[in-house]
Amino acid sequence: MSSNATPKPASSTIPRKVIGLAVAGAVGGFLFGFDSSVVNGAVDALQGEFKLGDALTGFAVAVALLGCAVGAYLAGRIADAKGRIPTMKLGGILFLVSALGTGLAFGVADLIFWRFVGGLGIGLASVIAPAYISEISPRKHRGRLASLQQLAITIGIFAALLSNALFANGAGGAAQELWFGLPAWRWMFLAAAVPAVVYFAIAMVLPESPRFLVIKGRDEEAARVFKTIAPDDDTERSIREIKDAVKEDSLSAGKGSLRGKRFGLLPVVWIGIVLSMLQQFVGINVIFYYSTTLWQAVGFQEKDSLTISVVTAVVNILVTLVAIALVDRIGRRPILLTGSIGMAVSLGTMALAFSAADGSGTDISLPGAWGPVALVAANVFVVSFGASWGPLVWVLLGEIFPSRIRARALGLAAAAQWIANFLITLTFPAMAAASLPLTYGIYAVFAAASFFFVMFKIPETNGMSLEQAETLFVKKPKLGTQP
Repeated sequence: MSSNATPKPASSTIPRKVIGLAVAGAVGGFLFGFDSSVVNGAVDALQGEFKLGDALTGFAVAVALLGCAVGAYLAGRIADAKGRIPTMKLGGILFLVSALGTGLAFGVADLIFWRFVGGLGIGLASVIAPAYISEISPRKHRGRLASLQQLAITIGIFAALLSNALFANGAGGAAQELWFGLPAWRWMFLAAAVPAVVYFAIAMVLPESPRFLVIKGRDEEAARVFKTIAPDDDTERSIREIKDAVKEDSLSAGKGSLRGKRFGLLPVVWIGIVLSMLQQFVGINVIFYYSTTLWQAVGFQEKDSLTISVVTAVVNILVTLVAIALVDRIGRRPILLTGSIGMAVSLGTMALAFSAADGSGTDISLPGAWGPVALVAANVFVVSFGASWGPLVWVLLGEIFPSRIRARALGLAAAAQWIANFLITLTFPAMAAASLPLTYGIYAVFAAASFFFVMFKIPETNGMSLEQAETLFVKKPKLGTQP
């Protein structure tokens, strides 16, 4: 019938409508990156403004990540009950309120509260963007389109670091007055209101996920969306596949329950959780949250440190583009394995470089060539992460879970990721003060562990439909090895 016509268009081009929807869905990733990194340039000014000690400063930075964990956990439930689009709208509102509240904070208590609210928005976006993009993407291009989430995150990080540098340099320092009597650090947070409004406006016009519509019995609406995003596919067959997968999952997993025999959860949920936590335990966010402070400790001036942070963010964007170009050509596993090796080697090099440091704690300097070596190793680490574990974990989280539990399982995995991020962010200042070589050595061990986890636990999902990909992780009836 349509066997001659289907492969060519699907393999050669992605429908513009699908690209548009994926890009629009990924705007949540931009807010995610912007809101989580904007604090980088404001840390020292906040400390001075509110007379914060080191512990309270660390908590003010990290509290947003607790909000992220709560938001990510709730996102799955809201998305399953109300839909992907209403969840996006709620995220946009939370982003906006947080931007205004944090920028106009009058004390440490409400600063921490508004940071937590912003975290709720980030948590929602971190779940909904990969779920939505995966559910509207044709199978042959899903890896590239799902990687847009990470690209948007990296662009958000870059935009935050760049705007921080512009505001701080324009005022002569983050703590100095800029416009209308407000210091530059407040404008850093207030700037997040602009993308928050854009995100909400985009959510107002996006169509609902066709897979959500099928699960809710709204087949006609789902068929209309499918015809728009995959005009060359058999729409009836796509709907039938989703229904069959949902029916199968309902029978085997108790109508969409995440519960299973492996420590209370289904094995596939644990795979998602471990993937998420390993992504954070390599210490990537230390580079983006504390890089300005870190490079000042190594001997760079404040202006140079801000510039290095911006350059690092640009590098992160470029390597994410490389990952997008390769993910559907060579697959998920080879890229993840190569990235793990690069991260382990570069983190090990950073541990070695800081072991040669003069001084103690964060009051150190790197003699001779060790400063440039540490700088190069940090950027090799960013390259290795940005081209592999950064985008591909989100790709896998969007495709390994069965349709019935996708939003909730993704929410739980993302919540675990944010808790891991919180632990890394909260512990880094104390660990760095105790021993930077040991700190980076621990991150290197987790990078090595990520290699073996992928090697033994992650099958290749490239080129499969979501319904096919999920069977690799849920059950293997032909092997007969499952108890």
